[in-house]
Amino acid sequence: MRAMILAAGFGTRLSPITNTIPKALVPVAGKPLLAWTLEKLINAGFTDIAINTHYLSEQVDAFLAATDFAANIEVFHEAQILNTGGGIKNATDFLQKSPWFLVHNVDILSSVNLQKLCQIHEKHDNLATLYTANRSTKRYLLFDAENRLISRYAGAADQQILLNGARCLAFNGVHVLSKSIFELLPAESTFSIADCYVRLAAAGKRVEAVTFANSYWRDVGQIDKLNAVEDDIKKGRITPAALLNTTEKI
Repeated sequence: MRAMILAAGFGTRLSPITNTIPKALVPVAGKPLLAWTLEKLINAGFTDIAINTHYLSEQVDAFLAATDFAANIEVFHEAQILNTGGGIKNATDFLQKSPWFLVHNVDILSSVNLQKLCQIHEKHDNLATLYTANRSTKRYLLFDAENRLISRYAGAADQQILLNGARCLAFNGVHVLSKSIFELLPAESTFSIADCYVRLAAAGKRVEAVTFANSYWRDVGQIDKLNAVEDDIKKGRITPAALLNTTEKI
């Protein structure tokens, strides 16, 4: 199975930590974010993993060279940041060798069952399957009663219960894509994959939301959130084992 870790960002919200190290190598409980993500993917059965890099990329290269991971890892360096969609497109030749592949943001820690997410993707024959949650965000996506993406939603959190069963959900930075996505991506090299999903959903393509009950999820792209995860691990609210290989049920 193939996957990609999006790790090219500057990590400005984690400054001053990221003044000298890339976001991918920011430690959580003594382990770099990139190691957490790689180990989770490998435990879920992914054998071929792409990683995009940009800011302080030589440090990521050195870390990978010095660490033995049980997977074929290929780095895609970006001379200029290509955004999420452009980063995926830049790895087309690597990723399209499988019928589908998983994409995981490097600054996400969760107990989501990656195998289950992939199984749902295959069963429903989706163009894309998004790990989502009913949580507060500034960037809601609107889904219909069958969990199919409709559009973006700019309303307030207290307006999430909508007519006809539609609901607003937050995208959690983990998604499974069919390789047919590459035939539908825009011509430009730099673009957002979320914007692409909204456009393709409007054209009738199936982009589905999947939520997991009781799943632990944290975006650790900010100092306070990083500290919160450290505290959760320290106080046993979440275990390292759960973050690396969970058996959560939907």
